[in-house]
Amino acid sequence: MPERRDPPPTDEGWYALHDFRTIDWDSWRAATDRERRRALDEVTDHLESRLAVADAPEGDSALYSVLGHKADLLVVHLRPTSAQIGALERQFEGTEFARYTERAASFVSVTEASGYSERARDYFTGDLDEDSGLYNYIQTRLKPSIPEATHVCFYPMDKRRQPEQNWYDLDFEDRADHMAAHGDIGREYGGKVVQMITGAIALDDWEWGVTLWGDDLVDMKDLLYEMRFDPSTSRYAEFGSFYIGRRFPPADLPALLDGQPVPTDGTSEMDVDAAVHPGETGGGDHADDSDHTHGEGGHATHAGDGERGEVADSENDSGGPPAGVGGDGESTVTEEADDLQGRLVRLGIHEGTEYEAGDYGIVLYSEADAQELAEEVDGLRGNFEHYDTHVTTVVRAQSGRSAIVSIWDVERAADTAEGFLTDLPGVDEGYRGPLGEADEEPTESTESHHSEGAENIREELADLDIYAGQPHGEDIYALVLYSEADADDLADEVEELRGGFDRYDTHEGTDVYQDPDSETAAVVSRWATADAADTASEYLSDLPGVVGWADEGDGFETMGMFYTVKPDYRGDFVEKFATVGELLEGMDGHRSTTLLANVEDENDMFIASQWDSKDDAMEFFRSEEFTDTVDWGRDVLADKPRHVFLA
Repeated sequence: MPERRDPPPTDEGWYALHDFRTIDWDSWRAATDRERRRALDEVTDHLESRLAVADAPEGDSALYSVLGHKADLLVVHLRPTSAQIGALERQFEGTEFARYTERAASFVSVTEASGYSERARDYFTGDLDEDSGLYNYIQTRLKPSIPEATHVCFYPMDKRRQPEQNWYDLDFEDRADHMAAHGDIGREYGGKVVQMITGAIALDDWEWGVTLWGDDLVDMKDLLYEMRFDPSTSRYAEFGSFYIGRRFPPADLPALLDGQPVPTDGTSEMDVDAAVHPGETGGGDHADDSDHTHGEGGHATHAGDGERGEVADSENDSGGPPAGVGGDGESTVTEEADDLQGRLVRLGIHEGTEYEAGDYGIVLYSEADAQELAEEVDGLRGNFEHYDTHVTTVVRAQSGRSAIVSIWDVERAADTAEGFLTDLPGVDEGYRGPLGEADEEPTESTESHHSEGAENIREELADLDIYAGQPHGEDIYALVLYSEADADDLADEVEELRGGFDRYDTHEGTDVYQDPDSETAAVVSRWATADAADTASEYLSDLPGVVGWADEGDGFETMGMFYTVKPDYRGDFVEKFATVGELLEGMDGHRSTTLLANVEDENDMFIASQWDSKDDAMEFFRSEEFTDTVDWGRDVLADKPRHVFLA
C-alpha cells in the first residue's frame, strides 16, 4: 500500500471574504443626480457600519480602490462565522449602489495556522501555555486585525502537484524545512510588510489566499521577488491573479468616482453631483483642476471655452453692469427674500452641510431643461472656484422648473456672480438674501414642523383635555408635500424611496394619501430626528409632479395624522368627517379641510386643514363640537391621532 504522507495539524479562526467589484460606468453616467446621491449616501452609511463591525461581536473590514483593469473596489471582511460573511454579501447587494457594480471576483477562505515547527506543534498538542508569546502570536494569526497600511496585495495560490514537483509527495520533514526557509525571508521584511494566510481548500478554487499589507508597494515587490528564488516557491508554488489596492474611507467614495486620488485626507470637498467617471472630463484651460464637476453629457466648459470668459473681479470690472442687472446696479430679475433658507431646504441644500450661517445666497428659477443648464453652470462654476468667496453653485430640478443656487461668503461677490447667472437660458424669477446670522444658532429646516409655538398649542390642547392634540408617543418630524402626478406612478416612486428609507432606524414611515375629490395626493414622511428629516426632504423634493410643501404660503395649517380607523367603522368615520366639514365651512378663518386615505391602507386617514390664523384654528379646537367628535373617535380609532402644526 502506498505510504501516506503526514499532513501538518492546522487550526482555523475567522472566515475571510475578498470581494472585488467593478463599476458599471455606463449605468452610473446614465443615473440622475438624485439616484447617484441616494446610492452614495446609502452605501457610505452601509460601508462605514460594516467597517466598524456593527454587524458582529468581533471581526474586521477594510475598503480599497483597486489599481488596474481587474476591478475598481475591494472590500475585505473578516468575521467569526460563515453565516456573517454570507450576510455581508447579501447586505451589500441590497444597497442601491450595488446596481452600479458587477462582481469581478471573490475569494472565500478562513484564517489558518499550521504546525510545521516543533514549537508550533506544542500549540496543537495543548502543551503551550496560553500566556506564552507563541500562543498569543498564533491567536493573532487566527483573529487578525487589518493594519492601517496604505496598500494591499492579494493573490491566491496552490502547491504544485506535478509528477516531479508534487508538494504533497514530500515527507513532513522536507516540507517543514522548506517552510522554515521561506519564513526566514519573510521575517527580513518585518515592519515593512504584514502577511495574512487564509486556507481555502474545499472553500474556493485555490488552496490558499495570501494578503499582504504595506505602505510601500516596492517592499511587497521586493519580498515576492526574493521569494521567487526560494525552492518552496520556484519548484512547488502556482499563483493566480495579483490584485493591488489603496485603502480609503467610505466617505471618499464620491472622490474616487470623480477620478480624484484617494484617500483625500480631507483636502478635497466633493460635490456628490460630480461623482461620475473621470472619462467624462472635458478639455479647457483648467482640465487638471481637482474640483471640476462633469455634466451628464460628458463635457465640462471651462474658462477660455465657448463664449464665457473668467468672472470679472468686482474691483476690475469693465464698468457697465452685466446682463440681468439694471443701470443702477439693482437686479431686474431677483428680489430680496426672507425665506431663502426655506427655499434651499426644499432644494436639498442645508446649512452646516453645503453652507454656513452668515453666507449670502441666490436662487434663480428657469424654464430651461435642468441638464442643459447644468452644462452651462459647469463652465461658470469652474471660474467661480478661482475665488475664495465662492461656496457652491449647483442646479436642481423642482416642480417642472430648474433652480440655480449660488452661495457666497459675502454679498459683494454674490452681486458679481448674479450678473452672469441671470444671463443663463430661461431665467425669469429669482430671490436673494443673507442666510442667517453667523453668530446665531443654526436654524433647523424642520423648524416649522416643530416650532415652540406648536408645542405651546399642544400644551393648550392638553389643558382642554383634547385627546387628539396630545403627542403620540415619542416626537416625530413630519414632511408633507403635494403632488399632481398619477397616483400609481407616485406610489411606485414612493415605494422605491421607502425601500431606501427603511434601512435607517430613524424612519417612521412614508406613505401616499389620496384625496378622492381631487387629483392632488399628499406624501407624508415621518422621522425620529430633524437631521434625518432634512436629508429625506432632498429626495422627496425630486418626486414627480410636486406642486408644493404643506408649510408653504401664508396662514396656519394643521396635519392630522395617525387617524387609523377600525375597519368596521370606516363608513361611520367618513360620514362623521362630512358632518364636521359642514361645521367648518361656516367658521370664520377656515379655508379648507380634506380627508385623504392611504393608497395602501384605506383605514389609515390623514386630515389636512388650512386656516387664516392660529387663533381661527384654536377656536375650532376649543369648540364643543370638536370635543364631542374626539370623544366619539375613542371608540372607532385604532390608534391615537396626533396633530402637526405648520405656521
